[in-house]
Amino acid sequence: MNAFRNFLRRRLMFHFWMNDEAAVLTETIIVVPFVTLIAAGILEFGNLFWERMQIDAGLRDAGRYLSRCRPTSPTYTSTCTQATAKLIAFYGTQSPAANAVLRVPGWGPNLADITVNPVGADGTFTIVTAHLYESSPLFALVGIDDITISASHEERYMGW
Repeated sequence: MNAFRNFLRRRLMFHFWMNDEAAVLTETIIVVPFVTLIAAGILEFGNLFWERMQIDAGLRDAGRYLSRCRPTSPTYTSTCTQATAKLIAFYGTQSPAANAVLRVPGWGPNLADITVNPVGADGTFTIVTAHLYESSPLFALVGIDDITISASHEERYMGW
């Protein structure tokens, strides 16, 4: 009986090693986690670049608004403010609705700051901001530290 069991085990083991029907399944089980990790990384970096692009667009819009502000004079009181420029940067409009959505999640009036450097001798001013990217757990899993998106925009002051 023992010889029969050994024969049966050897026969089944030989059949298992020589059979290639499960090779595709085995290869898939090995490869899928790596492909999934790579795909998730591509999506995460895509989101990072999208946020950077949205921040750049917000700074550009705020800079365009401030560059066309008419200065206060004895006959005119300027209505342009840096607070309005910041709303344009964060929301895309100078008067956002109560339930308005931020351009970039986590980059808003209470969460980030925009610095407007004054007009220099060359007639330009710079708008600067920094935003801590809210990444998925994938970055922590891979060992990537927090990422800070820093952006600036330079605009020539024109007035009107």
